Amino acid sequence: MILRFIILCTFFLFIEFYAYQAFRALIKLRWALIAYQLISVLLLVFIVYSFTQFDRSVGQTKYTMFTMGLMLLVYVPKIVITLILFGEDIFRIGASILNYFMYNAPRKEMMPERRKFVSQIALGLAVVPFLSLIYGIFEGKYNFKVLKQTIFFPDLPHAFNGFKITQISDVHSGSFDDSEKINYAIDLINQQESDMILFTGDIVNTHAKEMHPWIDTFNRIKEYKYGKFSILGNHDYGEYVTWSSEQQKDENFQAIKNLYGQIGFKLMLNEHAYIHKGNDKIALIGVENWGVNFKKAGDLNKASANVAQDDFKIVMSHDPSHWDAEIKDHPKNFHLTLSGHTHGMQFGIEIPGYFKWSLAQYIYKQWAGLYENLGRYVYVNRGFGFHAYPGRVGIMPEITVIELKKGNSVA
Repeated sequence: MILRFIILCTFFLFIEFYAYQAFRALIKLRWALIAYQLISVLLLVFIVYSFTQFDRSVGQTKYTMFTMGLMLLVYVPKIVITLILFGEDIFRIGASILNYFMYNAPRKEMMPERRKFVSQIALGLAVVPFLSLIYGIFEGKYNFKVLKQTIFFPDLPHAFNGFKITQISDVHSGSFDDSEKINYAIDLINQQESDMILFTGDIVNTHAKEMHPWIDTFNRIKEYKYGKFSILGNHDYGEYVTWSSEQQKDENFQAIKNLYGQIGFKLMLNEHAYIHKGNDKIALIGVENWGVNFKKAGDLNKASANVAQDDFKIVMSHDPSHWDAEIKDHPKNFHLTLSGHTHGMQFGIEIPGYFKWSLAQYIYKQWAGLYENLGRYVYVNRGFGFHAYPGRVGIMPEITVIELKKGNSVA
């Protein structure tokens, strides 16, 4: 614990040292530099103090999200500055060694001076994440996008050609703070001409009571001819806080499961249901949370018991690592898996159809959008809500509309 604290303090001091070097290279007023140092110290003390006050019996609150947002706002730009100036220092040290051994330069001239324009570049680049994070907090987190995806399957039953599914995931209702924006998102959901809606988990951050102010809002989601189905996500199990008793935890878990019914969704707990259209049917399989690094309550074999080998199958599984670890190569050949969980890390760069990048891709092989393996697919929803960082930058909240088509190509 002490070693971890020392490493953390060293990290922050390292960043603060380089950030100060950039400001000192451009700002010569003594009072301004003192003010900068004072503000930096106060912010660091506030952030450290706030994290030490985290109550594991309560979990995430608006205050902890504010602290996380403030920390990112302060230190992500400073990390950018540090990377640039540290890179310059590596160059300067290399140049000084060269001057010493090859040119026998005087000691005073051995180390090249820090170049002002490098500090200007560093500060200029640091403005980009600073402004992006501010945008993400005030606008991005509610900048809902309807993303449409058509997927072709040669063995799709004829009656389901053109069948549309709306998917939402990772609501995290305890993070919401704007009823007007959430109602706008519900309107977007209702505007989609889909046949069925699927909710792939994480209705809350931890506590069932987080959803209570939003039950009427989510009850505005219209009825669908072929149903409204849901599964549990990792946050729905209440495992990220300390409970006073196992009974309290169990009661909260039961209350969370009840929430899905209270907003009109059929919660599927390692079970399946057949969706009939005309003379054809498809199997909808709802698996409890199963993640490589998270709770493994899901039982795919139990959920798909008695589902025939040649049935067309759609799996709901919250964590996409389940698809990569177990579903994609399963002998039952699950055609399509719908997941969420990653949020796309709520921070990244995305140009739909051309380019996408996020730190999430270094943790999850499948982290946002559509992925394929031998004709079997997983779609990873980027999430409806937000968690920890109270914003979204580049990776926007998503309402997915998937159209199933009979054929051999993906459009």
